[in-house]
Parts: sequence; C-alpha cells; structure tokens
Amino acid sequence: MFEIVNQFETAIAEFYGAPYAVATDSCTHAIELSLRFNQVQLATCPAHTYISIPFTLTKLNIAWQFEELAWSDYYRLGHTNIIDAAVYWKKNGYIPESLMCLSFQFQKHLNLIRGGAVLTDNYNTYIALKKMSYDGRLPDLPWKTQNIDVMGYHYYMTPETAQMGLDKLPAAQATTPRSWSWQDYPHLPDMKVFNV
Repeated sequence: MFEIVNQFETAIAEFYGAPYAVATDSCTHAIELSLRFNQVQLATCPAHTYISIPFTLTKLNIAWQFEELAWSDYYRLGHTNIIDAAVYWKKNGYIPESLMCLSFQFQKHLNLIRGGAVLTDNYNTYIALKKMSYDGRLPDLPWKTQNIDVMGYHYYMTPETAQMGLDKLPAAQATTPRSWSWQDYPHLPDMKVFNV
C-alpha cells in the first residue's frame, strides 16, 4: 500500500523540481523532522507565521527569537537551511540545498485535509527523513526484519491521503494558486502565550 505514498512523493518532487520528497502527516511535522535531522540549536522565527512554528522550536528546546520579516510565499528559519513553504505552490520552485517543507492542509492549494512533505536534493537526507517520519524504519519492508538505526516519530502520510493527493494533483497544477504573505498572519509576539 505504501507504493502509493512513493508515487505521490515522486509526483510532488517532479512538480517542484526537487530530486526527492518525503511525505508527512503535516507541514509542522515536516519542519520538526528537519529541525531534528539538522540538530538545530539556534533559530529565528518570523513574527508573522503560523503559531505551530514557534511552538515547535520551543518543544525541541531550540534557542530562538522572533524576527520582524516581511516575507512572501515562503521564508527560511533563520540560521538554518529549512524553508517553511507551507503556502508555496510553484512549478520548479524548489530551492537547492534546502529542506523545503510543504503543507497540504485544507486551506492550501493542494487540499488534502492534512498532510505535508519535505523536499531535498540529498539522497542520504531523504533516506534519513523517510525513516524518521516512519518510526525509524523504511515502509516497504516488515519492521521486524529491520535493524532500526534512527529514532522515528510516526509522522508518515497515509496511503489514503497520498491517493487523494494523486487524484487532486492535476487540478492543482492547472489552476493559479493564491498568493500568501506575512500579512495573512497575526503578530505572534503580542500573544499572551509568548509573554509568560
């Protein structure tokens, strides 16, 4: 059944012009896996973004601070090669040497209700993130036969979601996406949760 996930990953990678894609259950988890893989210790986060990003930085005990950043379509987490491209839909839009994290949440251009992916141009990174997303194992082999060598996080995309993605992909490719920017998000430093 996970061959469908592989097919979806290949289709998304081809659309963005990236060598590899790792499908996940959400963009937030794609970013978390990227932060964990890179062992990030220091980062900046735009003051205007989705609230799960600073929460994830806090959850991982990363030293971080808000940055006033007027971004459009995507942004890079400061001091990293991780790009939050949750709202970015562009053919051949992959930025080389980055971990570009995508969202397929219900408001996004490719609407799968829930889902995400990490784009990369490094094969070893792809294999590591694939394992990390799927309980430390490769999904096409029985886990009992594998000598698990990396911590896994159960953040994989289900085959049902991947099939929905394959079904909806032609329509998404044929339509113009909405443009998003920092102005679509509140100023997070003003929220009470960040002032305790």
